[in-house]
Amino acid sequence: MENVSCCSKKRKMVQAKTWTLTKHFDGFPKKSDFELKLEQLPEPKDGEVMLEAVFLSVDPYMRPFSRVRMNEGEVMIGAQVAKVIESKNAAFAVGSHVMGYCGWRTHTVCAATGLTPVMADWPEDVSLSLALGAIGASGLTALYGLEEVLGLQAGETLLVNAASGAVGSVVGQIAKIKGCRVVGSAGSDAKVAFLKELGFDRTINYKTVGSLDQALREAAPEGYDCYFENVGGPFSSVALPLMNDFGRIAVCGGISLYNDTTPQTGPYQHLTIIYKQLKMEGFLVTRFEHKHPESLKRLMAWMKEGKLQCREHITEGFDNMPAAFMGLLQGENTGKAIIKV
Repeated sequence: MENVSCCSKKRKMVQAKTWTLTKHFDGFPKKSDFELKLEQLPEPKDGEVMLEAVFLSVDPYMRPFSRVRMNEGEVMIGAQVAKVIESKNAAFAVGSHVMGYCGWRTHTVCAATGLTPVMADWPEDVSLSLALGAIGASGLTALYGLEEVLGLQAGETLLVNAASGAVGSVVGQIAKIKGCRVVGSAGSDAKVAFLKELGFDRTINYKTVGSLDQALREAAPEGYDCYFENVGGPFSSVALPLMNDFGRIAVCGGISLYNDTTPQTGPYQHLTIIYKQLKMEGFLVTRFEHKHPESLKRLMAWMKEGKLQCREHITEGFDNMPAAFMGLLQGENTGKAIIKV
């Protein structure tokens, strides 16, 4: 009987780098809270794809969400724009790009559920990193906070803090598009200068003003109709009494609270809320997911028209993700913090 040698070509194994959470954060995150690991990936099964990360996002929400949505030893949560490098799903062609919450990893094998194709008509001269920022979750958060939560109207005065960040910078620009007066607060002279470039009517460096209360009063002598809250803590305690009657507050974030080991307490503004008949509402961008396709088109159109500037703070190298994340929480970024692999 003749011997037959089968010499089929073996598939080259793909190795992924991942950043895992070794220990839940106790106060401000430390380098030792993260561990870089290597993982051999299997071949995709029917219906699955293999992704290669191109851009990854670091965001403030990762700090509190890691406590409630992660176990120690798991890959850090987060979104990325990735390229499809292998596919056993007809809806995702090799070479196409998707956005997915794959976490801090360079390569992923996963089912296609939960993946969102990058807009089919994405302009070639626009970086795909913006799908994680102004033409992605950050821009959508700003848009929904203003329209769906605040119901912002032309001629109103809006206050936004963390105004030079990924969300805040878009909030101010959309409010100006809508014909509103915008007061923005940020934490450095360079960030304040950036807000002025974006067309904010008044800007405040909260770290250098003698009195935040006085600065906010001078910036809007007639008071504030709407307040887009990204910071919380003492800033919020100062801002709420300056709201006009029937004012609206959209609570998007509370970055001043994220690294506390002991929860902050008071002062409590219940009487202010009652007497001024204020409306305060927290929200997550996922509530309005059904509006994403049309909303992304609106954001892209504003950018093409020159009405929306998209500033990014880009860190090169996947190995630098923890440093970029910690830098974000310390306020080192202006605009959206992105890691380029």
